[in-house]
Amino acid sequence: MTDTLTITRVGGQGDGIAESAAGPVFAPLTLPGETIRAEVVDARAESVEILTPSADRVPPVSPHYGDCGGCSLQHWAAAPYLEWKREQVALALAREGVETVVEPTVAVPPGTRRRLALHARRGLDGRAVLGFKARKSWRLVEVRVCPVADPRLVAAIPALTRVAEPFLEHPKSAPTLHVTSTLTGLDVDVTGVERRSGGLSRDAQMRAIEAAAAADLARLSLAGDTLVMSRQPLVAFGPATVPLPPGGFLQAVPEAEAAMVSRAVEAVRGAKKIADLFCGAGTFTFPLAAVAPVLAADSSAAGIAALKGGLGTGKGLKPITAEARDLFRRPLAPYDLRGCDAIVLDPPRAGAREQCAQLGGTKAHTVVYVSCNPVTFARDARVLIDAGFRLERVTPVDQFLWSAHVELVGVFRR
Repeated sequence: MTDTLTITRVGGQGDGIAESAAGPVFAPLTLPGETIRAEVVDARAESVEILTPSADRVPPVSPHYGDCGGCSLQHWAAAPYLEWKREQVALALAREGVETVVEPTVAVPPGTRRRLALHARRGLDGRAVLGFKARKSWRLVEVRVCPVADPRLVAAIPALTRVAEPFLEHPKSAPTLHVTSTLTGLDVDVTGVERRSGGLSRDAQMRAIEAAAAADLARLSLAGDTLVMSRQPLVAFGPATVPLPPGGFLQAVPEAEAAMVSRAVEAVRGAKKIADLFCGAGTFTFPLAAVAPVLAADSSAAGIAALKGGLGTGKGLKPITAEARDLFRRPLAPYDLRGCDAIVLDPPRAGAREQCAQLGGTKAHTVVYVSCNPVTFARDARVLIDAGFRLERVTPVDQFLWSAHVELVGVFRR
């Protein structure tokens, strides 16, 4: 059955929402105020025809728009799009009864994303293809251009396709190439290779290594195990240069990272000792060490080893101590954090509830919480507020351009 609907708002996943007699209907790639005609199946609009477009609708810049699942909001003008991201943060906080200043969203330019997860499959003609998953589907959209990605990554796609070929050796393999642009070249870690039947054969490994050499990759690894490394992949965190571990975490966009780091550093100025929790390989650790000595902790032993590998490479930094520790199962207690008057957290999407519960008993006057999930941030903000902190301000950051994903930096004061 075909219905005519009016979109009233954009939901948290980036779909337009229309109200119908049967309840809300989710319509992808639509905007508030638009009138559409669509078939409604299980509360989702399919075969959408836009009858009255929004004045905020703009032409998409990618030829893969609408099919590729990567950019769900590329059709929205910049100002209302960025304001919508700010509103998502405010709504998440309101659900927890938290009131604060939510600043305008920090924008990032196209062509700046230095990390891509490229899926490899065999096309109908048997050749290897690289791309992103289609919207709400396992089908692969072959990608030849990507307006959000660093042009160096896009230019490497043909060579990366040849690197992917050997990893398709087993019919049950579904390889994903996690490609990172580093100071010394491209770093590629491949996951999704079938292992039960013995994993990648020696012949396939040699062909992959040869393709990596032809592509001039800095390193090629399989699920974190290095297959070949011609140059150590290096990244810069503040004044330090850090050896990135295979498959290691790195903020996706340097401009977004800089926006978050600068706000964290500014918030802790004057501190005598800083704790950097969920520190990874030191994204915040090294810039914070320009202010005061830093205690860094993260569950990733490889990340901590990389951080330690960067010690001594930056001038003018205060002492850094680093520990590999599971902050979910063994959060740092007030005793562990003695002397720390400022604390920075950058947890994964699950948040840091266990660690936040320990912070009320510390002497810290400032907590900076960097989050990639407004919902878990709001939950943890309530924990900190109930422990005696005040959420001074929150700054959303549009690290993942044209997606529904929102990052943020929150500053708490005692």
